[in-house]
Amino acid sequence: MEVAFSVTPNAAVHIQKILETEAQGSRFRISVQGGGCSGFQYNFLIDAELTPDDKIFTQGTTEVVLDFISLGLLNGSQLDYVEDLTGAKFVIKNPNAASACGCGNSFSI
Repeated sequence: MEVAFSVTPNAAVHIQKILETEAQGSRFRISVQGGGCSGFQYNFLIDAELTPDDKIFTQGTTEVVLDFISLGLLNGSQLDYVEDLTGAKFVIKNPNAASACGCGNSFSI
């Protein structure tokens, strides 16, 4: 199965800023967990461990890690970083999501 996930240059810049304060070898990980107000929720964390089912996606020198199960729900998605009058945050543009909650942290398929 061919999988796709992309990271915008803007998201990569902000990930690098976060990783500058973390231990060497740390990576930005995205996972999907059950829960949230729409059924699934995005989870962003810093992680130094890789598992055999992880896939790494890059934007320049920035690496983003997704596990196999999460990737099934995020295939074709894009990670971006947006700033507006209400704040700044990472946003996943997920074409697989049938609906999302108002804050954008959870979705349903």
